[in-house]
Amino acid sequence: MAVSMANRFANLRLAVNLAGPFRLAVTLLVLVAALVMARYSWELPFALSAERGLYDVRVDLTAARVDQDDRVVLVVFTEETLAATGKRSPLDRTMLARALTNLDALGPRAIGVDILIDQPQPEDPVLKAALLAMKTPTYFGFSSNAENGEFVMLWQEAHMREFFGAVASAPVRTANIRLDVDSDNAWRQWPNPTNRVPGLLVNRITGVKDYVQYQGAAMFRKPLLADRPVFASLPVDLFGDPAAASAMKDAIAGKIVLIGADLPEADRFITPFTRLSGATTPGVELHAVLIAQALDGSKLKPLPAGVLWGLALLAVLLGALTGGFDLGVRVLGPIVLAEIGLLGWLPYGLQQGDFDTFGMPCAGLGVGWLLAIMAASTTARIVGAEQRKFAQGALGKYLPRDVAEQILRDPEKLALKGERRPIFALFSDIEGFTSMCQSQPPEVVAATLNEYLDTMSEVVLKHGGTIDKFVADAVVAFWGAPLARPGDAGRALACAVEMSQAGERFCFAEGERPAMGRTRVGLHWGDVVVGNFGGEGRIQYTALGDSMNVAARLEGANKKLKTAALISIEAAEQMGLEHFRPMGRVRVRGRDKPIAVFEPLGAGKAAGDPEWNRLYSAFEAGDGDALRALTARAAAAPEDKALTYLVQRMAQVGPGGIYDLD
Repeated sequence: MAVSMANRFANLRLAVNLAGPFRLAVTLLVLVAALVMARYSWELPFALSAERGLYDVRVDLTAARVDQDDRVVLVVFTEETLAATGKRSPLDRTMLARALTNLDALGPRAIGVDILIDQPQPEDPVLKAALLAMKTPTYFGFSSNAENGEFVMLWQEAHMREFFGAVASAPVRTANIRLDVDSDNAWRQWPNPTNRVPGLLVNRITGVKDYVQYQGAAMFRKPLLADRPVFASLPVDLFGDPAAASAMKDAIAGKIVLIGADLPEADRFITPFTRLSGATTPGVELHAVLIAQALDGSKLKPLPAGVLWGLALLAVLLGALTGGFDLGVRVLGPIVLAEIGLLGWLPYGLQQGDFDTFGMPCAGLGVGWLLAIMAASTTARIVGAEQRKFAQGALGKYLPRDVAEQILRDPEKLALKGERRPIFALFSDIEGFTSMCQSQPPEVVAATLNEYLDTMSEVVLKHGGTIDKFVADAVVAFWGAPLARPGDAGRALACAVEMSQAGERFCFAEGERPAMGRTRVGLHWGDVVVGNFGGEGRIQYTALGDSMNVAARLEGANKKLKTAALISIEAAEQMGLEHFRPMGRVRVRGRDKPIAVFEPLGAGKAAGDPEWNRLYSAFEAGDGDALRALTARAAAAPEDKALTYLVQRMAQVGPGGIYDLD
């Protein structure tokens, strides 16, 4: 455990050194930007719209479902009312006066009128007379020029003061009916407290003192049943006639009555519910929302700044850790999904827990988390690139690249150990290379060999192989270790063919480079022991076992069989026999068991010939005429020496026979 921790700290120090001060400073700046985003997104113009939208959605989804409120009832002017009175603006005050008189007789707790009496009308005397006869505390809407100068002129304010001064002897008072909206014209919060007279309608009509200076989000509710809205809404027309109004006594007695307009084009507000439903809400109903909340004594619990900072830090920390660690997709995927779920749930969970999440970042948490992931992962990739360079310099001289990278991530893998596993083993060699070395100057031999080995190395790495070693002109590689992948068979086959083809370029002299012999390839599949072998001061990741020997013998067998590449049946069956032509059975030195061998199409002169394969199968089944047909086809392709030598061997050993290479 102590050694493992020491290795981790050593890797951390190495990563910091490789990243460099400039990259670390840039990463730190991005993380600070992520933290600012996660904490102050409500104050950033480009993020505000998203935050409001997400807030509206979570208010809608978490709103409590309640039965109809029996404390507040709405009495509204509708389009039908306007049609009946023949008057649209201002609302007919004769109808209002009759409704107030009849409602007063029904014994309501209080009446609030969400209508401004801000201009003289011929029916004003009728309304004044009705108000002077009122016994129920009644509160009329009032707004001043100082507070609402854009919509209330001085003369309108003066008219309201004169009008209500004339009925001061009645229990009729004014109240502030202001509903503050956000910059997107949506209503979400209680009106800002004001010390101006008169006070807010909600405070005056309920008499509740705890909300005089209250600031916070409104508590919205949804109906439990679709046909029973949260607040009963009755048309004002019902109260224009005393006889009809008396039938509504049970609906009015002891309740707070709010009179206002429910018209499609006037005094309607966007609310959080509008986001999903598209519907707006009449202002009189929003006053009912505030009144019900005050009567309940309910207040959403504010989130302290420390909690918001803690959430922001959590989002950035999760993102930085997720992006900074080199985790596989199987591990990283569930972690990322879990973090998205957590950060997405937090605002909704807090809202459902009666916390005031207006102003709590939601999109900001997500963007901050994403920025942190990007910053950390970018730095991690840069450090990883530097580490790969380090691995190539320190370990790459004697270890394959992927093994070096694993060792760099986990130094404990340097321990001397081995494991048995199946691999595709490949050997390649240059025909006649020894003779060329004796006839050329050393510097020419070195330059030529280096160019050749560079070319072959690129081919092996291109097809995902692990380069085991170079032995003079020979290249030893394998697939299936240290990492086995589903496509190893296909990659090994493609590599063998391309190595054969790439070697043809070196068969011709070019500049100072002399011509070399053709490249021969042997490929076999079987169990080996792979691992790090050697001493503590010098190790090599390699493969040992009979399968490696077989691949080497197959490479050498190309010389006698005149083939460019030979693949054992064990390997060919996994690659698909349709990619090969059969080359008979051979027995190699050091192995009693014969091997059926194949030449891959595309290597040397090997080309697809279904008729050749059919005749070969017929010969193996004992058809003597098939050999004559094969001989004729081989004679027709004299440039393909592998076929000529194959039919000679077939004639020599017969169907099912074995050709001994030694």
